[in-house]
This record gives sequence, structure tokens and C-alpha cells, in this order.
Amino acid sequence: MLFVFIGILIAVLGRNFATTNPAFAAYKRLFNFMGIAMIAFGLLSKLFVVIDSGSVGVQSVFGKVNNNILESGLCMINPLAEVREFDIRTQNYTMSAVHNEGQKGGDDAIRVLTADGLEVIIDLSVLYRLIPSEAPRLVQTIGKDYENIFVRPITRTRIRDNAVYYDAVALFSTKRDEFQTKIFQTIEKDFKERGLHLEQILVRNIKLPESVQTTIESKINAEQDAQKMQFVLQKEKQEAERKRVEAQGIADYQRIINTGLSDKQLQYEQIKAYKELANSNNAKVVIMGGGKNTPIILNQ
Repeated sequence: MLFVFIGILIAVLGRNFATTNPAFAAYKRLFNFMGIAMIAFGLLSKLFVVIDSGSVGVQSVFGKVNNNILESGLCMINPLAEVREFDIRTQNYTMSAVHNEGQKGGDDAIRVLTADGLEVIIDLSVLYRLIPSEAPRLVQTIGKDYENIFVRPITRTRIRDNAVYYDAVALFSTKRDEFQTKIFQTIEKDFKERGLHLEQILVRNIKLPESVQTTIESKINAEQDAQKMQFVLQKEKQEAERKRVEAQGIADYQRIINTGLSDKQLQYEQIKAYKELANSNNAKVVIMGGGKNTPIILNQ
């Protein structure tokens, strides 16, 4: 509308100058032409608007919202209309205890009370997008700042409402997926009623109180020690079994030797040993004595 205002101003000033000063009368038509050209340019520029890719536009004329949305690209509009653009791509709203990680600076994590009366700190990300056809209704009911007016408070409230049904340790471990599914279903319904599509809820981190965390760590360490001791005991049992089998083998061997060798067999083995000794390069004469059945082997 700036060009329209400038055009009107030029036309008015040209008419006044021509009336008060005859020297400017010859330029009256020029001022009128410039004024009309500026007004026409201003009106034409207001007839068209470019909507960015991944966005939709909503028109409002003197506060009345047009329900027909403007798609991305070049669009013709009412010159008097105000156009608001809305991003329809996936948006991420993060609430985290880590500084400058989410939309809010500082610690923005959600603090909830569990069923056992403990305070748990939850880091959360909400992935959602605006339903294009619902953009006009969103303008009428909430406005363009729907992230701070609706998304943030509804998400934090629903998480607190659902956390009271879980114990702190269960929320941290066994019931985490169930909790995430439950809050998704609850928040999805609220978002849909306002023209938003909830894509995913991501529970990024759950921090337990220090006392509970210490207890869990002690329990884990005790379980690890028990598993280690069980391994040592199993190893000792295996070693004892190995020694038992070895002793049994030795005993069986001795029993076989004692029961399987006769006197004649022993005499034969003794003769073989003496003969090998007599044939040795270092042996000259081998004389065996002591028994009537013991042979005498001389060097050959």
C-alpha cells in the first residue's frame, strides 16, 4: 500500500502546485500521470503474492479470514487482504535439560511426579506438522504463534498427567515404551482437534533422582559380582571334574597293569631291557645275578 499512498500524494501535490503557481500548470498532467502510475503499480503489487515452498497462505480482510488457502507459488489475492504464511513441513519442538538444545534457552526439561512420589526429569522432542486445510481455522482459534500458545503447554501437561500412573524405576526401564505410546495417543487427539498432525513423540532421556540412581547402580554392580562368582564356581567345578577324571584314569591304568602282567611277562620285559643295555656302545660286559632264574648276558 506504500506505492498507492505515494501515488495519491504525488497527484495531490501536482494539483495544488498547478493551482497556486501558474508556472507548474504545464506539469499538472505529468504529476497526474506519475500519481496514477504509482497507484496502479501499488494495486497490482497487492494483487499478487508469492508463497514459499513448503508453506500455505491464509488471507484475512479487515479481520475476516478466508477459508480458501493459498498454495505455494504465485497467487492472486484481494489487494486489501493481509496474507499470513504457515509452514506445513515437519517441525521439531524439543524440551531438554541441556542448555540451548531446545527452543527455550537454559534448562527446559519436563519435571514430573511419579506414582511413588519421586520427581523425574524428562527430555522430550515433539515432531508434528500443520494440516494445510486447517490453517484458516488455526488462525481463527489460536493464531500464528501456536507453538508457544498450544504445542508447548499441551505437551507438558499431558506428560505430567500420564507420568503419575508409573513408578520411577518402571518409567526409566520396563515401562518406557508403554509410557511413550500412551502420551502419543493422548497428545495426538489434542493436536488433531486444533488442526495439527502429530508424527512422533521422542522420549530422549529420563533422569531419576540421585538416590534412586545410586540404588540402581548398586544393584547392577551386585548382579555383576554374582554373575562373576557364578562363573568362578563353574570353572572350579569343571577343574575338579577334570582332576577326578584324571585320577580315575590313573587308577584304571594301575588296575589294568596289576591284573594284566604275569611273572613270565615281567621276566621277558627284563631280558629285553638287559639285551638293549648290552648292545649299547658304552657297555662292555653286563653280569646279572641274584636269582636262580635270572640270566647272565655277556658282551658279544
